Amino acid sequence: MKTSEKVQSIVNCSARAECIAEYYFSEKLREIDQMRKAGRSVINLGIGSPDLSPLQSAIRVLEESAHLPSAHGYQGYSGIPELRSAFADWYAKYFDITLDPEDEILPLMGSKEGIMHITMAFVNPGEEVLVPDPGYPAYASAARLSGALPVTYDLKEESNWLPDIASLECRDLSKVKLMWVNYPNMPTGQKANKQLFKELVAFGKRNGILICNDNPYSFILNEEHISILSVEGAMGIALELNSVSKSHNMPGWRVGMVAGHRDYIKSIIRIKSNMDSGMFRPLQLAAAEALSAGDEWYGEINRQYGKRRVYAERIMEQIGCSFDKGQGGMFLWGKVPQCYKDAGELCDSLLYNAEVFVTPGFVFGSNGGRYVRISLCAPEELLMETSNRIGAMQSVATIDSIKGGLIYAE
Repeated sequence: MKTSEKVQSIVNCSARAECIAEYYFSEKLREIDQMRKAGRSVINLGIGSPDLSPLQSAIRVLEESAHLPSAHGYQGYSGIPELRSAFADWYAKYFDITLDPEDEILPLMGSKEGIMHITMAFVNPGEEVLVPDPGYPAYASAARLSGALPVTYDLKEESNWLPDIASLECRDLSKVKLMWVNYPNMPTGQKANKQLFKELVAFGKRNGILICNDNPYSFILNEEHISILSVEGAMGIALELNSVSKSHNMPGWRVGMVAGHRDYIKSIIRIKSNMDSGMFRPLQLAAAEALSAGDEWYGEINRQYGKRRVYAERIMEQIGCSFDKGQGGMFLWGKVPQCYKDAGELCDSLLYNAEVFVTPGFVFGSNGGRYVRISLCAPEELLMETSNRIGAMQSVATIDSIKGGLIYAE
């Protein structure tokens, strides 16, 4: 018999752990796993985990370098020079920004790590962090774990999912230390523009707020690559996160970066150096190789995402959701029809009746309550099967069954 079956835990978890909930997808994936074990073939279109292959030469570099006896020791906290230089070259080529690889770029174990490190490096307990609604939940969680208060600002469809800076200026910003922005945006697909970044940099300077742009989606169904650091004066008030997870089909490799003023980078290293002992060298070398991918490689990846997008749009139309065809990124964001009380009702209906999981927008904040998100990280065949399943349900649906919570029929 296991010891845990007899003995109860004695020590309570910290208030810090109590202040955050388990990540929504962690819970939902367990439910999907249980459904599959019960014999239900659930199609998961909720998670943004790229399923396409990385650059093949990057895989070869990983394998070859892993065979070297010298590759397995501890690495520096600032990343290897080859990776920092590769990120600098990538930014110079695609974002037209010159960054010093010595001290203006810090490789990370994925950009999610950077969200926590940046918050801990700059925000004191009791201070405030501006987070978008809808937005990536990790921004608010990092603030809470750091003893800070996350304060939401609205992103709404009628404002093209852009922040209303004039409205923000009317608030009491005296305790705000950091503002998270994310363009190209997740979950809405809103693309970046230079004017927005100019306004954000000016806003940060006026109010002494560090602006951090989380920028992992710039290469997916988006031809205009823009960095907030390209704005004049941005290096003094802004940081930017990026990674190879989405742009190079390497989410499980956990390689990202933060770029900004050398003084900001030094502050982040103070936190990071107490949290890890560097990344596996072959991973860093392989990521550096991936960053050398040419325009043709990116073009082929986007051709595949474009084909998938056609099926995702068809699915949105089938379930009665409206959407903006100008969205970028690896998701499609759609507004739920009025016959459902909210996104949760539609998503549950799809999961339990069609065995299809899509993400309800409330995961990203209250402003997402009437929206759903479909991932493009699935083969065309799976997206086609999703469409077929929904179509089959709708062919037998009636007005009465709609009232009972089944799939919307036009």
